[in-house]
Amino acid sequence: MPAHTNVKICGLRRPEDVATAAEAGARYVGFVFFKKSPRHLALDAAATLALLVPEGICKVALVVNPTDAFLDRLLEVVPIDMVQLHGGESPDRVREIKARTGLPLMKAVGVADQDDLLALDRYMQVADQILVDAKPPKDAVLPGGNGLAFDWRLLAGRKWPVPWMLAGGLTPDNVAEAVRMTGARQLDVSSGVEAAPGVKDAALIQAFCAAALSDEAGKPALEALPPNLRGI
Repeated sequence: MPAHTNVKICGLRRPEDVATAAEAGARYVGFVFFKKSPRHLALDAAATLALLVPEGICKVALVVNPTDAFLDRLLEVVPIDMVQLHGGESPDRVREIKARTGLPLMKAVGVADQDDLLALDRYMQVADQILVDAKPPKDAVLPGGNGLAFDWRLLAGRKWPVPWMLAGGLTPDNVAEAVRMTGARQLDVSSGVEAAPGVKDAALIQAFCAAALSDEAGKPALEALPPNLRGI
């Protein structure tokens, strides 16, 4: 495992899940704003949860093809640290959203084969971070959180100019192997730590973080975090 690793627990919906993620060592927590998802939160509910997140943990808002009006309302109501775009946003739209929100921006890119890696290069020109996720099936309702993995060998030995995060089908049982194959220093999990869709399992969260951080040297990959959260 790398000496420094960051874990993101995404799709949190209950106060106890926020507490478990923090206690287990997660450096990011994700709140989902997509009505078709079983992890969707209303803005007021997300605001309540965000206030429970300890200092030093990055609060990420996952949105899908958001309108300007929704982004404005989101920032007005929920104290977040980063925006995660998980839809079909173009590089130009990513640039617009980054300018509008003034927050660090993570763009999710679905990968199924070698050709999909070309999109990573395009988005790395405009996003602060990249989430490398499994590409959803064509008939999928959700753009992510489907519990699917992709061929991690596609990422072996690759270096990119911005921090990136591995997602897609990660579980407590396979996360160590995923890191060994990809060299990922940041890991995102949602369905892999759930007892049912949208229902997080405390034991699985703890097991995932323990497996991901088992060789942790004591410091996270701070260069990947928003500047206001480094050194906390």
